[in-house]
Amino acid sequence: MEELKKYNIDIVGLAEREHVFHYTSGDGFFQEFEQDLIEKGRFEADLVLQKSSTMIRLDFKISGVVGQVCDRTLEPYDEHFETENRIFLKFGDRDEELTDEIEMIQRNTARINVARYVYDFIALALPVKKLHPRLRSDENGEEEEVLVYGTSADSPKGETASSEEDIDPRWAALKGIKQEK
Repeated sequence: MEELKKYNIDIVGLAEREHVFHYTSGDGFFQEFEQDLIEKGRFEADLVLQKSSTMIRLDFKISGVVGQVCDRTLEPYDEHFETENRIFLKFGDRDEELTDEIEMIQRNTARINVARYVYDFIALALPVKKLHPRLRSDENGEEEEVLVYGTSADSPKGETASSEEDIDPRWAALKGIKQEK
């Protein structure tokens, strides 16, 4: 919990204007959260907090690198990321998440901790499919096999999807029924 304390912001004493905060963290930050998504990494986060009488606007700009394991080869690699996000904290009579970007906090809230927001934004910036960077490019000369499904109606006039000799005799009988109508 010691690592996350530096993300506390006392909002009671802040003037109604723009405030800038800078955070730098490493592996210890990710180990504070009970999760298996990110175990190690390092990042820098810049936070611009704009306080007014009715709300607080938090603009995050986060960049860094986290250690990942490739889903295909199980090799460890570093995933670089960069993200910009915004959260609005509106003053109200209860704590409630209104939308993905708007949360209501009680008027008497003295301190907010932005560590959870930083972690969530980093997690959302990572690709869902963890693929080693060397497998993402065509430098290996390997091409992915693509299957295209279609019917003869999909092909241009004069071309057929398959020749008449290739049709299974059972389907040929059904084709004859269709043409009789």
